[in-house]
Amino acid sequence: MRKKTCNARWTFLPITLLACWAGIPAPSLTEAPNTSPPNIVYINMDDLGVEETAPYGHPLFKTPNLDRMTAEGLKFTQHYAGTSVCAPSRCALMTGMHTGHCEVRGNIQMQPHGQMPISPETVTVAERLKEAGYETALVGKWGLGIEGTTGEPTRQGFDTYFGYLDQVLAHNNFPAYLVRNGRREELGNEVIWEPKTALFKGLGSFTPEPKVYSNDLFTKEGLQFIARPHNKPFYLYLAYTLPHNNGEAPKDQRFQSPTLAPYENEPPGGPAWTLLEKTYAATITRMDDYVGQIMDALKKQGLDKNTLVLFSSDNGSTEDIPQRFAKTNRLRGMKRSPYEGGIRAPLIAWWPGKVKPGVSDLPSAQWDFLATACDLAGVKPATPTDGLSMVPTLLSRGRQTRHDHLYWEFHEQGGWQAVRQGNLKLIYKVKSDQYELYDLNRDPAEQTNLVEQQPETVSRLKSLLASARTPSAHFTFGRNG
Repeated sequence: MRKKTCNARWTFLPITLLACWAGIPAPSLTEAPNTSPPNIVYINMDDLGVEETAPYGHPLFKTPNLDRMTAEGLKFTQHYAGTSVCAPSRCALMTGMHTGHCEVRGNIQMQPHGQMPISPETVTVAERLKEAGYETALVGKWGLGIEGTTGEPTRQGFDTYFGYLDQVLAHNNFPAYLVRNGRREELGNEVIWEPKTALFKGLGSFTPEPKVYSNDLFTKEGLQFIARPHNKPFYLYLAYTLPHNNGEAPKDQRFQSPTLAPYENEPPGGPAWTLLEKTYAATITRMDDYVGQIMDALKKQGLDKNTLVLFSSDNGSTEDIPQRFAKTNRLRGMKRSPYEGGIRAPLIAWWPGKVKPGVSDLPSAQWDFLATACDLAGVKPATPTDGLSMVPTLLSRGRQTRHDHLYWEFHEQGGWQAVRQGNLKLIYKVKSDQYELYDLNRDPAEQTNLVEQQPETVSRLKSLLASARTPSAHFTFGRNG
């Protein structure tokens, strides 16, 4: 059954007001018709901080394929995740709504397990592309509804899916099973399950003797999808779980890679890295190898000239990142943080012959993906959206419309809101009722709070902060109503 339009939801289903906020402007699409819609591959990493690869300045991690992707593609330096944790960030990516308007604005655990599912009325980028004639596939981590719920990927525009639907299950890269189109596939890993607490619902686990690595399977699945015959354009959402930690594992084994390559003997001639350091670094390079395999497969199949590949991450670095690596970061904050290190994300666009190599400082966010994908497919988004098409920047044609502002919110640890307008960014810490103002142009590390020096700016951005969101029955910052 076809989903209701946004206007129908507004009239008959007021509970879904969040997904149809009437004040959001429609995107400005490029006028030239796209006679040959490209394939789209979106590679999304999990807790990969923006500064954790060589293209973004990390001095220790070996990422030769991302180096190649950057040399051949367009690197964005002012790109942002949906927010600073998994589910709401992925909701923003899928729906084109920022966390002041999208349905899932935080990590809420549901019964019997899994996260809050998106509703039948929510329109995803997969649905729009499917309606435009695309073949759609999800491989990897979802987090927006488990099997049997309204958020199951095949009910949200994906023809097929394989991977983790539950984010807690996805903590373990050597899981007992994965889910393919509603059915569990046992992997042969013997796991130790967490007690059935309110948070984990029994699905947090650790594997003492690992055998089968989920991310290897995701790459294999993605390669098989690319290799098979396609009589229509395709959209592949490849959502890896690296380098996310496993909080259910012993502390020295929280990062999981089948090997320590190429860091077994790091650093040469100096004090050896710890096992945790080697394993974390190995996940970064293994991730990089996956990206190289996808790029090479597209070239081998002759698809690279008509395929846009995007590489990004859902939020900042995990708090467990070894200090040896974190101390080189220039940006403040990590996952769950309102600072740039918590919400800034890498974005590398690769499309040989179409996307010119270079660097873009365009302020953009993952909620721009839906408008961009629809523009490339030659269709309009079905609903109002917070996103803007990035096609003019990607293809170096036409005028690039810019955001008036970017907005984020977070609902754990007392909660926070943040808004960026131009180079100015206001942060509001809800529980402590404190504001912070930063000039990102002069102070990208957010060290100098300008609240006292610029009261008029603070007042203006406070008003914007308040108007940038619609009420949510589920996400209230602990307030009643």
